[in-house]
Amino acid sequence: MAGPGHRSAGKPLLVKIVMAGESCVGKTSIVRRYTEPSPAGPPPAASYIATVGIDFKVKTITFNDTTVKLQIWDTAGQEQFHTISTSYFRGAHGFVLVYDITNSDSFQGITSWMKDIREKADDEVDIVLLGNKCDKETERVIPKHSGEKLAWEYGVPFFETSATDNINIEDAFSVLVKEIMNKNSCVLCDLDVVDLNESKKKRTCCQL
Repeated sequence: MAGPGHRSAGKPLLVKIVMAGESCVGKTSIVRRYTEPSPAGPPPAASYIATVGIDFKVKTITFNDTTVKLQIWDTAGQEQFHTISTSYFRGAHGFVLVYDITNSDSFQGITSWMKDIREKADDEVDIVLLGNKCDKETERVIPKHSGEKLAWEYGVPFFETSATDNINIEDAFSVLVKEIMNKNSCVLCDLDVVDLNESKKKRTCCQL
């Protein structure tokens, strides 16, 4: 028997995922590692340039024999782009919330980003929390158990990740997509194009 979201034919389903977190925590590197995987080594050097405003990548996957197009929006963490970044929260099915294990400010900022998600995103969105740059163990300032505790408090999955060493990137997205599909398979729209104005519209397909 096919699982949730099973479709044998038709256009791919579109899942909108938004990256959120402070500047320079590695959101862009995570996206590039996931959407442009390489056999070994760090993502291209350009991935370390801070995102200005908003950017997105697309990755097509298969979930329970269903073709799913992931539209991953990479938001800027800088304060001057905050309004722009959070305007893309509406209509998102899931969030990848990221902090840097070597930066205490980025960890403390998770509370604020979570508040923005709760206030500006649709109800019942799925979230995964990532403690990035776990390859920099000697520079760590945020213990793993602190990330686990925070994730437990919010009731979301948690992974420590490294875009540089390709640690847990695939697993984190797989868990998020599985939760989204299991919960929202009936409300995902059939789309085959990227709609740059999508964030300004409410989802109009069948409602939960």
